[in-house]
Amino acid sequence: GASVHLVLGPSNEAVPSACNVTRVTNAAEMFDECISHFAETDISIMSAAVADYTPVSFSAQKIKKTGDSLTIELKRTEDILKKLGQLKTNAQLLVGFALETENEVENAMKKLGNKNADYIILNSLQDEGAGFGHSTNKITIFDKTGMTYSFDMKAKENVATDIIDTILNKRDA
Repeated sequence: GASVHLVLGPSNEAVPSACNVTRVTNAAEMFDECISHFAETDISIMSAAVADYTPVSFSAQKIKKTGDSLTIELKRTEDILKKLGQLKTNAQLLVGFALETENEVENAMKKLGNKNADYIILNSLQDEGAGFGHSTNKITIFDKTGMTYSFDMKAKENVATDIIDTILNKRDA
């Protein structure tokens, strides 16, 4: 029943026809699209794994071999979640994701506060069968009030339902 606007990077995933979709090809375009739509949102779920760094310069042509190594200079990508956290009103809910490999809970909680998010969903690369390249996932949701919601390994479609149900149940409580 929600009006959904999906900002989608390069993907072959099928998108439900009920979604309004804006396709982007890079992190800068995703940043611009998310910012431009944010004021109209009640709940923003930032699930994309946007690169933390991007090349300083791009080549329109193939880069030919000229030596034994090549150095590519990178710059920080604009942090979409952090910017939205700065723009967020009390009427909006902001949800982010944390993919962690060490100090998982500590890093997720730090991200929750630093980004001014209402929820952070922790994905662990330590759980066999979870995360990228699998049809299943295991998550823990942290909210800004200090509550923790842990879920068992399950199909990603069911994980998505858990996320939405947790957010809506807490919001409507």
